[in-house]
Amino acid sequence: MNKDQYLRMVEQTGEEIDWDKCPPDAEDFPDIVLTAMNIYYSLGDRIFPDIGYIGKDFTNLPLLMKVYHVDSYEVEYVTDLLLWLDARTIDKSQKALKAEMDRIKRKK
Repeated sequence: MNKDQYLRMVEQTGEEIDWDKCPPDAEDFPDIVLTAMNIYYSLGDRIFPDIGYIGKDFTNLPLLMKVYHVDSYEVEYVTDLLLWLDARTIDKSQKALKAEMDRIKRKK
């Protein structure tokens, strides 16, 4: 559910808007966060057949920082965001792989 859907649902039900439950939209984030997300999705993935997703390939990160005009004082913040996004994606991938392995074991 996105923010627009949530607001329409609340309007239809006549409830009050609970901003803590309202999903954020892109315009709710600072520009630097959107830049970090664009850089993250521009990086290549490192995937191995038996291991799954092991993270982003940061080889092109300096080039992407230049392309997206990340200032020197923002580099640390953007890097922290990229690592946070990567850690969440790795964790999600590992959980999905484990669930699939467990499902296969149960079939045997």
